[in-house]
Amino acid sequence: MWPQDIEPMTEDVRPVLLDFLSRRYEDLKRRLTRALGNDELAGDALHDTWLQLRRMDDPKAEILNPRAFLLRMAVNTAISSLRSQHRAVPQSEIEALLEVADPAPGPEQTTAGRAELHDLMAIIERMPQRRQDILLLVRVDGMAQKDVAKRLGVSLSTVEQELKRAHLHCAARMAGRK
Repeated sequence: MWPQDIEPMTEDVRPVLLDFLSRRYEDLKRRLTRALGNDELAGDALHDTWLQLRRMDDPKAEILNPRAFLLRMAVNTAISSLRSQHRAVPQSEIEALLEVADPAPGPEQTTAGRAELHDLMAIIERMPQRRQDILLLVRVDGMAQKDVAKRLGVSLSTVEQELKRAHLHCAARMAGRK
């Protein structure tokens, strides 16, 4: 199965986000403290974010990056909290808070990535079958090289050589397409 064959998830994202927030709480709080400049505000914002997730109206969404999504949600929560406390928040401070990086690709990067993936697939399909199999088993399926050797009935050094040739072949062809 190639990556373009995978359908976006449209199931309830709450359990995934709540689990991510619980497991990565310290990292999220550290990043949020840096962005907000206040440890207590960061902790409160994450707690409020957790509560918002629990009562989310439309839990079906496509979340590409849980960390960025949760950080953005926590920053928005912190801004709302500051506003509700009647504390004047300068526009420049709000803009700085909202600059939490969202690494999700935009439409241009998505289109370019798909074109690059399409080109790479075409390059791989032109390789000898054994080389294709080795490359896909190791790099896509994540199988250990020794297990690939056993599965294909070849030596480990053959797998290593074919994998190296596959990498060189792909790199040269991808560099030549630009």
